[in-house]
Amino acid sequence: MKDLRSVKSADVKNRTVMLRADLDVPIKNAVIGDDSRLKAWFPTLQYLLEEGATIIIVGHLGRPDGKDSGLSLLPVAKWLNSKFKVHRSKFEMTKVGGFAGWEITDKIFLLENIRFYGEEEKNDPQFAKRLASIAQVFVNDAFASSHRAHASIVGVTKFLPAFAGLRLLEEVKVLSGVLENPKRPLGVVIGGAKIETKLPLVEKMHGFADYVLVGGEIVENDKVLLRLAHEKVPGRSMLLMADTIENKQDITLRSVENFLQVLKNAQTIVWNGPLGQIEDERYQAGTEILAEGIIKIPAFTIVGGGDTLGFLKKKNLLKGFSFASTGGGAMLEFLAGEKLPGLVVLEQK
Repeated sequence: MKDLRSVKSADVKNRTVMLRADLDVPIKNAVIGDDSRLKAWFPTLQYLLEEGATIIIVGHLGRPDGKDSGLSLLPVAKWLNSKFKVHRSKFEMTKVGGFAGWEITDKIFLLENIRFYGEEEKNDPQFAKRLASIAQVFVNDAFASSHRAHASIVGVTKFLPAFAGLRLLEEVKVLSGVLENPKRPLGVVIGGAKIETKLPLVEKMHGFADYVLVGGEIVENDKVLLRLAHEKVPGRSMLLMADTIENKQDITLRSVENFLQVLKNAQTIVWNGPLGQIEDERYQAGTEILAEGIIKIPAFTIVGGGDTLGFLKKKNLLKGFSFASTGGGAMLEFLAGEKLPGLVVLEQK
């Protein structure tokens, strides 16, 4: 990965900066369930304020089909309001450059869910130009969205000087270290259900990591895993597939013990995806016991994926990991060696 242009090299003093932030947080009954992703980019926001910039925050929530009021960013506006201790009797929507949103302070403006505009995911050039027209500098601090070639990630960079935020730079540095020079043995744990996004990482790590441990629904979903597990190719890593309990909604405790036995000598451990259907309390044991075991291993530990992070935070286990990546799909694609569109446009020329 080439070096990225850092926000600290940008001229932002007294300028209007568009900050692409990760706002895709769990919200239920208008209450944010986990604000970890919001806190991740907050240092960049504070840096920009210290430099005298005016900031327009842009991001998305969920996958709205049109303007879905249930996916409004109003709870995020209220979260920001609480951070800056601005007392308002009510929040009234206003506009900047034709885009609806909320004024948080005289220096901070939050746009409503950018995916309410259909042109966003199409990376429509005219839409990107109109969006870029409301700012003078662009800063991307949403690593978790940087694998998407959308208007607010890629399109605006054709019209504005573009830089990487502090959190995005940290994500790239840590994950690049895993790819370029990891402390070995390197163990990779892959769970979850999305075989189409997980399989490339399994295949990549099978030829790179020392141990690849696979659990979750993907174990049941693809014969390719079975082929990889039984291949006897020199230089290939150990690929261990978990057994599942009878209804296939969690892995067996014996599989957890086997995973931890393999990982106990690892110097680096990367984990993405739960090993059971953790939204149901009956099927959380495998994921929870594995996490408790991993944080006791004296290794550099990385965990990623929104569902996994939310679960670990709820169980008060997240702080035991060395690094928590905000990216789910972005982390997978990065580690699989894919070029993320949102990072390519920030590379030093």
